[in-house]
Amino acid sequence: MNSACRRAVGSLSIGAVILASVLLASPSAASADGSPGFPGGLSIPHSSSASRAAAELEKSGQVSGAAADRVIAAQPTAVWLGDWYSNVQLRDTVSRVLADARADGKTPVFVTYAIPNRDCGGYSAGGLSASAYDSWTRTLADSLRGQASVVIEEPDALAGLSSCPQDAAARTSLLYNATKALASAGASVYLDAGHSNWVAPEVMMQRLWNSGLQFARGFSSNVSNFNDTASERSYDEQLRAMSGKHYVIDVSRNGRGATGGWCNPRAAGLGENPRVVADGSGLDALLWVKAPGESDGSCNGDPVAGQWFQSYAETLVSNR
Repeated sequence: MNSACRRAVGSLSIGAVILASVLLASPSAASADGSPGFPGGLSIPHSSSASRAAAELEKSGQVSGAAADRVIAAQPTAVWLGDWYSNVQLRDTVSRVLADARADGKTPVFVTYAIPNRDCGGYSAGGLSASAYDSWTRTLADSLRGQASVVIEEPDALAGLSSCPQDAAARTSLLYNATKALASAGASVYLDAGHSNWVAPEVMMQRLWNSGLQFARGFSSNVSNFNDTASERSYDEQLRAMSGKHYVIDVSRNGRGATGGWCNPRAAGLGENPRVVADGSGLDALLWVKAPGESDGSCNGDPVAGQWFQSYAETLVSNR
């Protein structure tokens, strides 16, 4: 796969340029890269799709389905923020999640998902206009200022450029501004890098750097996907060697690894419980970024993307 924004340099040249840039980074960028990242550990949302589904099932006496949902709801999961929130709703939602996390002494994980032409018109199509996106991300940055938080930035936005290369220049510019704003507000930002079976590391690194990786804590991989953790670490370590940055991996549904399909595959199972990692490597945390039980899309008559999919939630738990 070719990138519309790939420069005519090899991976070693890219790595040398980027590592030099890291050493010369601004104080704010250096501070972001050296921060603990997850003070107090990972926050469990006080309200999630899984907890709400469990409560409804418990009311109607559906014990087994509710128990499966509670397994999911008991773990720290990311809070997704997209174009379904106006600026006012965004500020209110973030303030509530931050207050809950502060009360628990934990760090919340947010996901931004509002980039223009999101998913290049696929199952998760949507997104804001370019001007609205800039305003929306500034609102998010202002809302996060003053409290520890983690932001996974725009899953698939960079990897997906292989399907909509015409968006490359505009998209990387928007992400650059957003990354800088969020990091300047004190958030630990992880730009999404797709996954190990998608874009070659040297191509992805150029896309990440064009999108402001120099301001971020690092990058994320395997978001909403199923690849085994070892494969993702191998890919991520290649990106780390070129950038010096840290990374997080989504393990929410990779308990059985890739099983041949990305849209609600019935053979998938929950991955290991999310946790902060402190092993001296570039890996900062294993996260549940995708909320298990929320649909990937309307394939095979399944619910639309993001909607709760009760039978699939139960399948993921039983396949663990």
